[in-house]
Amino acid sequence: MYDLADMAENLADIRERIAAAAARCGRRAEEITLVAVSKTFPVEAIQGAYELGVRHFGENRVQEFESKEKELDCREATWHLIGHLQGNKARRAAQLFHRIDSVDSAALAQKLERLMNEIPDAAGDAPSAGDSKRRDVLIEVRLSDEATKSGAAQADLPAVFEAVAGLTGLRLRGLMTIPPFFEDPEDARPYFRRLRALRDDLWKGTSRADLAGELSMGMSHDFEVAIEEGATEIRIGTALFGKRPPI
Repeated sequence: MYDLADMAENLADIRERIAAAAARCGRRAEEITLVAVSKTFPVEAIQGAYELGVRHFGENRVQEFESKEKELDCREATWHLIGHLQGNKARRAAQLFHRIDSVDSAALAQKLERLMNEIPDAAGDAPSAGDSKRRDVLIEVRLSDEATKSGAAQADLPAVFEAVAGLTGLRLRGLMTIPPFFEDPEDARPYFRRLRALRDDLWKGTSRADLAGELSMGMSHDFEVAIEEGATEIRIGTALFGKRPPI
């Protein structure tokens, strides 16, 4: 059983830290979207966060969210898939999620595009109901050499960007990255700065006014540094929900 009072206290602390980090770099807290990373947390924790006003949630696995969503009453929530998406799960992901924040190749983007055309009312019956013919996506970029990290390599990013931007079934919102874990959050700053530079270079070269330039970066231990470097979306799990249950 999750203590709603504890979660409310955690959420208030996170929002204060968001506001302070935004103020340090001349930004407004309203510019930053808090995505509650609810992977492995039970339905009651997610429902509690929703009742406290959280409206964006991130899940890593299609099957895990599929098992939860029928028990949730979160009709105004936006659901993000933030984990690596395998091609064989793409159809169900397109039906379940508002946003796919982890597109890492032109091939995956093109598959999602085909699925959006094949599914008569994608996400129409799911909590992620909305524009049934387009799906918001971010391109995940791999900025480290860690074998466990997914994402498009920097060298491949321009080609992936051009491919995704040219699709009519997807709406390109920006870039996402997960840097290596550092005990000192300051050590993550170069990675956040690099993602911002990549975004600026790509978006500077296009005249497409419909392409948003969001930056999804920063988690529970380093989100303040990410905000200082331009994050528009931060992904917070343990700082909100507490210690993650074992898988």
